[in-house]
Amino acid sequence: MKIGKLAAPLVAAVLALSAGCSTDQHPTPGLVVGSKNDPTSRLLAGVYLAALRSYGFAAQAQTTNDPMAQLDSGAVTVTPAFTGQTLQILQPEAMARSDAQVYRAMVSALPEGVAAGDYTTAAEDKPVLLVTQPTAKSWGGQDRSADLSTLEKHCDGLVVGIVIGHRAPSAIGRCRLPVPREFPDGTTMFAAVLAGQLTAGWTTTADPAIPGDLVSLADGKPALIRAENVVPLYRRNALTDRQVLAINEVAGVLDTAALADMRRQVAGGADPLAVAGGWLAEHPLGR
Repeated sequence: MKIGKLAAPLVAAVLALSAGCSTDQHPTPGLVVGSKNDPTSRLLAGVYLAALRSYGFAAQAQTTNDPMAQLDSGAVTVTPAFTGQTLQILQPEAMARSDAQVYRAMVSALPEGVAAGDYTTAAEDKPVLLVTQPTAKSWGGQDRSADLSTLEKHCDGLVVGIVIGHRAPSAIGRCRLPVPREFPDGTTMFAAVLAGQLTAGWTTTADPAIPGDLVSLADGKPALIRAENVVPLYRRNALTDRQVLAINEVAGVLDTAALADMRRQVAGGADPLAVAGGWLAEHPLGR
């Protein structure tokens, strides 16, 4: 990836982000970074907003019920997305699972006027199963760690939980999973796993509230669960090469741990745009 230099002092860009306006002047009309009105979408929009502003481009955030439709119509210039979720919407029957396969399939399915930037190879928020440490140890045996591939050997009698409103795969390999028991929140579900009321509980890899005494069943190769990497979608031919570079550089900096930490701050009441600006100040692009 080609690395550029910051076009404006980063501190000024972050202050402008927090204030909701930009002091940078650029001949290109202001860019609109759209998001759904939910914390994670607004947070990721803030990351791409901060990236554009750090390069000296005027940009503003906007929430909308359907960022993809707004992107297609031109009302929005850039919007954050997850590769797997986007592919599921555009091509529900797609069988791709790995990071690269899902990204390529998603790109092929995008509307004609929409393009995709670089996806974050180190930042994902895909479904993950949590089990207790004793369960992980017994499933893994002496010579290996328990991962999703071991689930097939323990498929019978599984009792699985999920938070209401969340989605999870109905099968892992040849293991057809039971209908999960629903819980009002993650805290209650995690407690049920620890108490032995559940064999496992579904959450996502960037969940900021995963207890330290539960173990995530890693997804190996070949992948058994569809990838969910962060990716910027943008209106085709609406960005300059340098603007595309600005949003693409996020892919080389953002990781799952950082995403989880930012989500933790937002869950604690912090403003998503301010959190995103603060993160970018600590991880400047173009370096």
